[in-house]
This record gives sequence, C-alpha cells and structure tokens, in this order.
Amino acid sequence: MAKKVKFGLRNVHYAVVTETADPSTGEITSTYGTVKAWPGAVSWTLDAAGEDTPFYADDSVYETLSSNTGYTGTLETALIPEDVYLNVFNQTKNADGLVIEKASDSKKYIAIMTEFQLDESGRRYCFYRCMLTRPSVNGATTEASATPQTETVNLTISPRPDDEVVRTFCDKDAAAYSGFFLEVPTP
Repeated sequence: MAKKVKFGLRNVHYAVVTETADPSTGEITSTYGTVKAWPGAVSWTLDAAGEDTPFYADDSVYETLSSNTGYTGTLETALIPEDVYLNVFNQTKNADGLVIEKASDSKKYIAIMTEFQLDESGRRYCFYRCMLTRPSVNGATTEASATPQTETVNLTISPRPDDEVVRTFCDKDAAAYSGFFLEVPTP
C-alpha cells in the first residue's frame, strides 16, 4: 500500500555540530556529537529558503535558475530542555544549579532529527546544520482550567559547508531507519 498521509510529530533529537577547517586546504569537515533527545515536540514548521529565478531568452523563459539555501521555521515544544541551553546556547550552570545566560554566549550549530508518522509507518528526517534563536520567555496565570504553555525556537537551516547537504529522510523500509536516532546519519 502506498504511503498517502502524514501526521504525528515525535522523536525530536539533536546533536551539536563541529565544523573543522583543514589548515592547508581550508576545506571544512562537519562532525557531530552525541545525539540527545528533545522531548515534548508540539509542532514543527519549515518554509523552504531560496528562490527560482526565470532567465528569459528567445522571447520566453529559457531557463529557470534555482537556489536552495535551506529552510526557516519554528520548533514548538512543551519545554526546552536544560541541556539545550547548556549545549546549544552555550550557557553555563553554576554549583548552585543556576543556568546563566551571558551576552557573550556563542550559539552552536546542531543537527535536528525528527519523525513524522505516515499512514503505514514513519518517516525520519535529519537536518544537518541548524541555528536556533534564543526563545522568548513568557507565561500566563492558571485560570479555571489549566492550559499548558509551550516554548518556541526559530530555526535557520542552511547547507553544510563541506558538501552542501541540507537534509535526508528515510521510511521504515530503509536500512538507515532502525538506528536513525543513535547517531547522526551519514548522507
């Protein structure tokens, strides 16, 4: 049976990216740290970045030039895990348990992996070079019925500098599916 519909977001994971330049050639190699779970996924919205530009010749569209600069969008979660603040936003935690944000903190690129349910199985995605914005801080009082509050980060996903890979995905019948969240899949 053909896969026809997509629903259900789950299994969000991330891994910190290290980009190393070869001193003699300047070529960049991307490597990935330990894959960590990011529980509580609520929604994931990405819009393609780049454009199609028509080139006119002979009184018509002669060629359409395309650019793929990745995606922009949002990830909404129940709560952003503390380890994201420490590992991605590069904030620190002191002996008293305070997570400290400084103006000089430098954010890190991460790979984000996730899964959508299909009508028969799942489809797993890996986006290889993601930069997150710091989330807004907000809250509201509890009224007659409790309504969970969520947290959202904006994402900018760009091609890897070493091979221009933006994302990969696989369905349940692919060999890469079973170990997908154990380490960042090799494109």
